Amino acid sequence: MADKPQGVFIDNVEFPFDDSSSILAFTDKALGDKIIPTLCNDDNLQPYGACRVCSVEVQQSEDGPKRTVASCHTPISPGMRIFTNSDSVKKLRKNIVELVLSDHPPECLTCEVNGNCQLQDVAASVGVRKIRYAKGDNHIDREKDLSHAYMRMDLSKCINCSRCVRACDEVQGQFTLTMTGRGFESRITTDNDMLFGDSSCVSCGACAQTCPTSAISDVFQSKSVEADKTVRTTCSYCGVGCNLEVAVKNDEVLSIRAPQDGVNAGHTCLKGRYAFKFYNHEDRLTSPLIRKNGELTPCSWDEALDFIKDKFESIKKDHGPDAIAGISSARCTNEENYMFQKMIRQLVGTNNIDCCARVCHSPTAWGMQQSFGTGAGTNSTADIPLADLMMVIGANPTSAHPVTGAKIKQQAMSGATLIVIDPVRTELARMADHHLQLKPGTNVAVLNMFQYFIVEAGLVDHEFIKERCEGGEDFIEQIKELDVDAMAEISGLDREDVKAAALAYGSAKNAMEFHGLGVTEHSQGTKTVMLISNLAMMTGNLGRPGVGVNPLRGQNNVQGAADMGCQPHHGPGYLWMDQKEVQDFYEDKLGLPTPTTPGRKIPEMFDGAVDGTLKALWIFAEDVVQTDPNTHHVVKAMQGLDLLVVQEIFMSETAKMADVVLPGTTFLEKSGTFTNTERRIQQVNAAVNPLPGTKTDGQIIVEMMRKLGLDQPDFDAKTVLNEISKVVSFFEGVTWEGLRASPMGLQWPVNKKGEDTQILHIGEFKRGKGKFHYHDWKESEELTKHKNEYPFILTTSRELQHYNCATMTRRTSNVKILTKDVIMLNPKDAKAKDLTSGDRATLKSDRGEVTLDVEVTDRVKKGVVRTTFHFPEVLINEVTSGVTDEETKCPEYKIVAVDVLKAS
Repeated sequence: MADKPQGVFIDNVEFPFDDSSSILAFTDKALGDKIIPTLCNDDNLQPYGACRVCSVEVQQSEDGPKRTVASCHTPISPGMRIFTNSDSVKKLRKNIVELVLSDHPPECLTCEVNGNCQLQDVAASVGVRKIRYAKGDNHIDREKDLSHAYMRMDLSKCINCSRCVRACDEVQGQFTLTMTGRGFESRITTDNDMLFGDSSCVSCGACAQTCPTSAISDVFQSKSVEADKTVRTTCSYCGVGCNLEVAVKNDEVLSIRAPQDGVNAGHTCLKGRYAFKFYNHEDRLTSPLIRKNGELTPCSWDEALDFIKDKFESIKKDHGPDAIAGISSARCTNEENYMFQKMIRQLVGTNNIDCCARVCHSPTAWGMQQSFGTGAGTNSTADIPLADLMMVIGANPTSAHPVTGAKIKQQAMSGATLIVIDPVRTELARMADHHLQLKPGTNVAVLNMFQYFIVEAGLVDHEFIKERCEGGEDFIEQIKELDVDAMAEISGLDREDVKAAALAYGSAKNAMEFHGLGVTEHSQGTKTVMLISNLAMMTGNLGRPGVGVNPLRGQNNVQGAADMGCQPHHGPGYLWMDQKEVQDFYEDKLGLPTPTTPGRKIPEMFDGAVDGTLKALWIFAEDVVQTDPNTHHVVKAMQGLDLLVVQEIFMSETAKMADVVLPGTTFLEKSGTFTNTERRIQQVNAAVNPLPGTKTDGQIIVEMMRKLGLDQPDFDAKTVLNEISKVVSFFEGVTWEGLRASPMGLQWPVNKKGEDTQILHIGEFKRGKGKFHYHDWKESEELTKHKNEYPFILTTSRELQHYNCATMTRRTSNVKILTKDVIMLNPKDAKAKDLTSGDRATLKSDRGEVTLDVEVTDRVKKGVVRTTFHFPEVLINEVTSGVTDEETKCPEYKIVAVDVLKAS
């Protein structure tokens, strides 16, 4: 008879042994409760063993000697006997806490975290009623640092647990905080004693969230708020999809924290944690507006919607439904996007529906669809710790997708190889093993070189290609003919540098790729995505953990807006609208007619407005005048319409031109779902009521649908999600209740049992076999036309502190951290143009010009200038071109021919 497996005894009660890493972790899991007190421990951080408050007594056997150990980092083992509350342990803990309190301010009743202080709780739990030791004076008189826009540092309350330092290192990877001094002189410092607000801090708040006292806190006092309720929701900024816990009192948001069990695991960036005050800002639109005598004038909801209905009916009668169009929003929920496209298609009667996914990731969707059969990311960010190599192409995730960027940083610092292909020396580029600082617009040339060197080195996975792909051998023969020296000259790179990076990718066991708008916002964007797909297929880096092709979606619901059919050629679920069986399918599911004529993409809508064939446009939560390229053309289009409806939260540049303005709501005032960059569907839950005078965007759409003749109840996200699950095949098993029960959300496709899919293309591709594509590099029309007159290449990107045109973030304290857009100029170019940092310079193209401050930096190469587009007063798109991706009409924001002139 086999011996009974040895268990673990906790206070003489036996529990089955498992592989928990430490006594503390095992005890918490076995008892379902945290009975061992701690001060320096945080479940998100590595065990540290600084405070020893978690000490326990252990025996390795029933008759063995007892010894006292710190439970946070002592490994668990079979047969171990743990005594969590023996007399000697209680005495030790009490003594430790008394020593800590002897050097701590005694004014608990006036402390901002009184009642929610871990030190206070631990002191009570170990029975400290008075302190036997003389009061120390090492910490108590330290001056509070109030220099930071969001955080406060009061080191008189610091207990030297190092949790803030470890959070900065292990979670964010910023290394701003450190411990200096020795013994009684030890203390926390920022960047060699800089003020907190002047330091390299990126304001993620991880230090404030982990601090067990109020040594580091935030201006919203998130650890001390007495909320009526805490609402869990999903962030509305980038495509990472961080989970947030919103503290609410008297229908007002007090603070936001990151839950431990979400996709972001207790971490978020300064936008998600702190930049929420825009939701009730004084600039919010709070009444419908109609233009009368040239002025936008407040009116009732009925008057506004009746006006739109009458204009729609008149235009349809005189010009047909295809003279009307809608632009939906990747900032709004799946349910709202679904209902908006349904209104435009089934009630207005046109396929003229598009969204801002067009201007960011449409080449990803199209390119990956041609290669794999679906345009969605193949893996999850949870796979990052499994990657031996990460390749980041045309993306700056530490700024644009900060939580994912932090995970990439941590894996790189843990030893994984990092390749960055980017014309700008980004934060990740500075720490990369291989930074290929290519000339903007040469992605295709560089990736063809990658493929050539992988073939040349014999690193092709021929078995994977034979079993799972088509066109591979013909593709390889074409690649062998590539002139790599010519491609190196075109890209501005040394061929040996490219070769080294290519061989690293080709020889890695698990290679994981990430790409962003620096790939897609080019005239060859779709082709670049196909070449990235080729790389993954030719090396077998698909269909398993730690690999794949992973687009970083820009806005929070780019993936979801496209999933819901907010594009002219695809209906909900990516069914082709030009197919009779698809038209019949939607008509059967919805009981409403489905349009059959081809729809217009956004650039075609603008062209139609200019030439008079498009008469009306409803823009839902998008500011096209500010964000779309070639502003003069966009403005001309808006002026050419008979009816412009704008549904917004602020008076945007586009709303200023509208005939009707409808005040919608922020994510904090609505419920529904967002789908993040990993195909992860997550709940959005209203934390507060809509501001008086506003309506949720879904309710506005429903009321307009009623005006157009469809009788239906008020908007309810759960009901709409139920309809979506019957129309979109990969949402089949998604339910409101199922999402609520899953803190991590569900990654589509979700089957009827509610089981989701973490990794795509296991065993076979969505299209059956993966398909290889060969594409030659071609220079952008923008440069071939203008390179002599306009010798510089302008490329645009984002900064961490703001979100696109900063509609939301510039109405928060983020503007105190980053106050303006600047031109980045290489030192050699600056010298030639007689410019220094702080000077004013004008960017001039054949479309227009803008003037900004100069930052001289070697982050950009000679001949390249870079700027952001966060501040609407600058209107960077005055200079950007109308060139688009050849397949998808995605604007080429990353290539603009300009000259740089010193401003007078």
